[in-house]
Amino acid sequence: MKRAINVSHADVVTIIPVDEQTLQTRGFNQVVGLVGDYPVVALFETQTTNKGKRQSERNRHDRMTAPQPFRLTPPATSLIAGKRVLIIDDVYTTGRTIRHAASLARAAGASWVQGLTLAHG
Repeated sequence: MKRAINVSHADVVTIIPVDEQTLQTRGFNQVVGLVGDYPVVALFETQTTNKGKRQSERNRHDRMTAPQPFRLTPPATSLIAGKRVLIIDDVYTTGRTIRHAASLARAAGASWVQGLTLAHG
């Protein structure tokens, strides 16, 4: 049984960023549109250029062994130390994307980190 996530339990709500190539191709981050007017804080930014296959084109092994694609934005550490952080992404495939982001949030001192995806692929 899956647990319901109550957004109000989070002190900080953030989203997974899209890389620059995806942003240029699409022109938007789809999670931003789906979250609507809910206040989110940009905690992560992509640190690698998507060279080679897009994430959606990778197999499970490649996704699970991919290096950390994110880094914290400069104000992130002061914003999340001791706080409860909710990370929102569009699609859950292997969970690796949220795990990468969550590991950075925990390392920065977040007291609680939870992931929420809008669809399961």
